[in-house]
Amino acid sequence: MDQALSKVKVLVEALEWIRRFRDRYVVVKLGGSALEEPESVKRCLADVVFMEAVGMRPILVHGGGKAISRSVAEAGIEPRFVQGRRYTDEKTLEIATRVLTEEICASLVDLIKTQGGRAVGLHVNEQPVLEGKKLTLQDANGESIDLGRVGYVTGIREDVIHSVCRGGVIPVLPSIAIDTEGGSLNVNADTAAAAIAALIGAEKLVFLSDVPGIFLNKEDPSTLVPHLTIRRCRELIGDGTIATGMVPKVEAALDALEVGVGKVHIIDANIPHSLLLEVYSDQGIGTEIVG
Repeated sequence: MDQALSKVKVLVEALEWIRRFRDRYVVVKLGGSALEEPESVKRCLADVVFMEAVGMRPILVHGGGKAISRSVAEAGIEPRFVQGRRYTDEKTLEIATRVLTEEICASLVDLIKTQGGRAVGLHVNEQPVLEGKKLTLQDANGESIDLGRVGYVTGIREDVIHSVCRGGVIPVLPSIAIDTEGGSLNVNADTAAAAIAALIGAEKLVFLSDVPGIFLNKEDPSTLVPHLTIRRCRELIGDGTIATGMVPKVEAALDALEVGVGKVHIIDANIPHSLLLEVYSDQGIGTEIVG
């Protein structure tokens, strides 16, 4: 009886959040080392299936940098990075597109289906929904730096995403966009997820990562910060507390918040059911960022 009552209490606690988020969009970005752990991926996808089952409208966005790097190396191509971004020539783009769409996206769709959910891959080989432009950076002298076929998201096919989600199907989006000429562009998955969340008017943007959140001291787990504002995040970026690979993720989060996304969460995909704990319980486990 005690065990049964314990389960009932959990359901009652979750009910408030289920009601609040019903019919609301949540963009979940899965990538990095999290994609390299099969059990973690299965648990995360089980959480996404649960969210759809109780009335939320999840959109799954994924990258696949490590898998792309392996395939590029196998093809004998020397990787080249410019200001932390992969230079993408036509051959590298071909490999990245194949890995993201035919391997990772297809696998995620199949895993969702095996867990009782419905999913469809929306990408260049099926139904493209991400629109983009080429991205150029500037060097210290203000000169433009060419990154090849690297881009950023400028628009989405909202009608397609709305239709899929209303049908009880989970859209799975690799981070490949289409430009105005119909060519493919390799897009950073964090910035793609943030752009999608902003354009669709998502209630939440969740980054499932291989770290528990943002730390004031990355060597001290007790310094995990559960709650941050936009202003405080900019201070932490400015003083170097938020550094290296976390910077583009947080900057993408801030861009999304500034145009209306309700909250951004950074959580550890390796913690069992971290997504449900963060969204449907009174006490989150990662870092939430609010406007």
